[in-house]
Amino acid sequence: MTEESPAGATSRFTNLLTIFAVALRLGLTSFGGPIAHIGFFHQEYVVNRRWLSERRFSDLVALCHFLPGPTSSQVGIAVGITRGGLLGGLLAWIAFTAPSAAILTAFAFGVTEFADILDGGWLNGLKIAAVAVVAQALWGMSTSLAPDKTRATIAVLAAIAILLSPIPFTIVIVILAAGAYGWFRFHHYVDDSPAEDSSYAIPKPLGVTFALLFVLLLIGLPLFRVFVSDIDVLNIFDGFFRSGSLVFGGGHVVLPTLESETVENGWLTAEQFIAGYGTSQAIPGPLFTFSAYLGTVMNIGPGGIPGALIALIAIFLPSFLLVIAILPFWDQLSQVSNFRAALVAINAAVVGILAAALFDPVWTSSIKEPHDFALAAVAFGLLMFWKLPSWQVVIICALAGAGLATVT
Repeated sequence: MTEESPAGATSRFTNLLTIFAVALRLGLTSFGGPIAHIGFFHQEYVVNRRWLSERRFSDLVALCHFLPGPTSSQVGIAVGITRGGLLGGLLAWIAFTAPSAAILTAFAFGVTEFADILDGGWLNGLKIAAVAVVAQALWGMSTSLAPDKTRATIAVLAAIAILLSPIPFTIVIVILAAGAYGWFRFHHYVDDSPAEDSSYAIPKPLGVTFALLFVLLLIGLPLFRVFVSDIDVLNIFDGFFRSGSLVFGGGHVVLPTLESETVENGWLTAEQFIAGYGTSQAIPGPLFTFSAYLGTVMNIGPGGIPGALIALIAIFLPSFLLVIAILPFWDQLSQVSNFRAALVAINAAVVGILAAALFDPVWTSSIKEPHDFALAAVAFGLLMFWKLPSWQVVIICALAGAGLATVT
């Protein structure tokens, strides 16, 4: 085995530090929910840094839509693995998750003190920034993933289905329907260019091991609880692990499962649950970090920061296991002609999913008055034509939102 040179070690450390820093900035500025986060990721990872091509990024988004758990966090983990191996994926997750988890844990310790802060006009400015960022991502992805009338039609139909359907799993249904159509009808769209070199660097045996570990935990934890039901930490870990394992679409879809596991089991009150949920809507980062709040305030287990860490790790662990399990096989699978054709249609549907998210919840929760629309238009112009980084536009919108709140 060759020993890594000091220059190589320094380069690897710098690379990992960059992965962490970029993901941390995204964790501090990505408002608007999981689909909106994809817009921030696209701008940072594809447009600004060119860490991934449009094709690879869209493939990862399509993959993560198929998996249960928080889509945006899974995409972030996959990007981190692409750039820095398993450690890169772990650092990307920590950095993207830590800001919102820390805020919600602190909120659990001081609900009254934080309530007034979360009502400020700056918060609406941040939501308006999300409108501009998602609109920019929608524009960029539509030009590459839905550039003709057939794929644009798929995108429009996907958006309509998601906005009008009351079914919780509409996104999964839309993706499956688009994939089935593309499988049979989109062979002429298949890109015949050589496949990109894989940089996931995960051995297939390791992927199989993680898949088996996921199944073992999913089945084994509930069985173990039957015989050992008086260990609070085990009960908490199992409840949150299953919540992260069996929910497609992430975000708001996980709330009924979490409420069933916590409120109905008497681990906290409905009022405590609602207070934390409301706060989680007002901060950046993944909604799954709501688990950190729940772990802090629950009346079983260690509570406080240890309780937050147990709940947080348990609900995100399935995402790690599943992403690492599938990535070693993804490049090979995605080169199959029929599957590649299905992905073309799925990527067009992803544009529709992003369009639906732009309207609800991003637009509906942000644009209430004419001056809100004006600020969103300015932010969009700064991103599209002045080419300002998204984090600068977020800061500008936060300051503008605070200023508007004082004069309106």
